[in-house]
Amino acid sequence: MRTRLILVSLALLAIVFGVALAAGVKPNAASDWSMNATIIEACSCPMFCQCYFASAPAGHGGHEGHAEEHFCRFNNAYQINKGTYHGANLAGAKFWVAGDLGGDFTTGTMNWAVITFDPSVTKEQRDGISEIVGHVYPVKWSSFAVGTDAPMTWEAAKGDAHATLDGGKAAEVVLHSNVNKNADGPVVIKNLKYWGAPRNDGFVLMPNEVEAYRLGDKSFEFKGTNGFMITLDINSKDVAGTKQN
Repeated sequence: MRTRLILVSLALLAIVFGVALAAGVKPNAASDWSMNATIIEACSCPMFCQCYFASAPAGHGGHEGHAEEHFCRFNNAYQINKGTYHGANLAGAKFWVAGDLGGDFTTGTMNWAVITFDPSVTKEQRDGISEIVGHVYPVKWSSFAVGTDAPMTWEAAKGDAHATLDGGKAAEVVLHSNVNKNADGPVVIKNLKYWGAPRNDGFVLMPNEVEAYRLGDKSFEFKGTNGFMITLDINSKDVAGTKQN
């Protein structure tokens, strides 16, 4: 009886393995994921965002009896160039992350963030994006929420970028390259890591004309502060063995 059960089990395993090979899928391939995405990004810090080099974001206020307040309020408009998650194609998916990093990075906890999907993003894509974003931003949040779906526009050309959420009623970022430079082409910061993503093509500097989040009691708007575009790349092998916060 034991021998028969073993033979049956081996036969079933062979069938499953054979189907996987016939489909061109390696065993456990469903656990693999990857994402290459470009972000139109802006925040409330002066150009260039000191959050990459300091333990606190830029200070604001501090006049007429008001204490200086430190915060980094941001809008990140994503468009995925290519990627997969459990067999689902992520290419073309658009989503928005807005929030505030808070005033002290030494605590290990950021203030708040909201992720909003374009209505065209499928459930399978949302599942993948939700997991991958946790690895791109491997931090703890005091508050992290999923916003109500809203249509996104995402446009980028040489020296300019524009993204909106719900036609700008929910959020908007406008970038324009007016940075002094020595030669033709964009000003790019290289060899600087973007959060948890192990690869990027550089921070293409474009100060914002406006970066605004216009929903709820956490709405904000800034003009002439930090802005850039960046293309990042990350996959499941990069984060194997690490925990997601």
